[in-house]
Amino acid sequence: MLEVKGTIVPVVADYISRGISEAEDNGDMACIITLDTPGGLLDTTETIVRRIMNARVPIIVYVSPQGAWAASAGTFITVSAHIAAMAPATSIGAAHPVSVGEEMTETAQKKATEYSAAWISSIAEKRGRDPAEVEAAVRESKSFTASQAVESRLVDFTADDLGSLLRQLNGRKVVLADGKEVTLNTEGAVIVVSEMTALEKFLHMISHPNIAYILLTLASIGLITEISNPGLIFPGVIGGLCLFLAFYSLGVLNAYWAGLLLIMLALGLFVTEIFVPAYGILTAGGIVALVIGSFILFTGSDASMEFDKSLIVYVAIFFAIFIGLLVWATVRGQRRRVITGKEGIIGQTALVKVALEPQGMVLVEGELWKAILDEGSAPAGEEVVVKKIDNLKLYVTRKK
Repeated sequence: MLEVKGTIVPVVADYISRGISEAEDNGDMACIITLDTPGGLLDTTETIVRRIMNARVPIIVYVSPQGAWAASAGTFITVSAHIAAMAPATSIGAAHPVSVGEEMTETAQKKATEYSAAWISSIAEKRGRDPAEVEAAVRESKSFTASQAVESRLVDFTADDLGSLLRQLNGRKVVLADGKEVTLNTEGAVIVVSEMTALEKFLHMISHPNIAYILLTLASIGLITEISNPGLIFPGVIGGLCLFLAFYSLGVLNAYWAGLLLIMLALGLFVTEIFVPAYGILTAGGIVALVIGSFILFTGSDASMEFDKSLIVYVAIFFAIFIGLLVWATVRGQRRRVITGKEGIIGQTALVKVALEPQGMVLVEGELWKAILDEGSAPAGEEVVVKKIDNLKLYVTRKK
């Protein structure tokens, strides 16, 4: 048994393919896929459906637990199974194709709809399901409850739990892709759960629009902090890691690259603001680029691939405050008196070691310097103040 929960992305296809192969190699009676998904990517769905249709072991898709759904991509996966079942209070349908990463023209949208409708209709015919009803799920985004799905012949039956599922599977006949007929014998069957690996779980977790956007934000914060304060290392390392993870996630989700480029432009403007006295103009431009880029990052995506738009507001406000604080800290640091090196000597109190008449020697911070008094003379032991330094000579004045 494989457990699929969440959006359908490439790592899910790898997990399902690995699980089916494991069932085939072990000679298992069947492979059950429990499904709960709001949808996902069409090309990934095609990969999963193709693997299910050509499996050398019966595939049972069970939409569960109660309250789960097999929307959009989940509809295609469920219909493609040799046997499909649903738990009570579950739903299926709303499989109208929607682009991810770019707006589709009316012609492109029509082509995608026609292709998807024909594809799911052919799958339904192969599995003995009602082609007209599955087409309605694609063309009209029609949804079905568990009982309606059974009546419309989208799925075979409903099952309250795994025990009920196994009882109803027992004795059913399935024809595999090679024409071989298999009679299921699930009486007393042992279910072996094959879970995602730790890496697959992690990749699945970050393959979500909200997570991708947060990773991109954290990457920007880390890199801006490192660039404005070279040598901190930690922010740069974290920012770099988050950036690579964000690129993976955005690549998986087919993000609209124009949106990403606008966000990168915003990052560049924020960094420039720190080093150039632009009086907030660059920050304002960066905020505008960030907001526009964020809104179009997942343009045209369906419900399963959208991210929370309120994140844009929070991130924009955060960056306005963050960059403002960095600029303030930079300006404050530039105005602070230098306290190291030769420039740091200026303003320091020096002790006269060789009388200044007006030239002599003074001791400053443990070092002897040639010094010239601005007026009059100063005996040894008197304190003077350094006014400036020039050509390894100090120009001093009496301490008041």
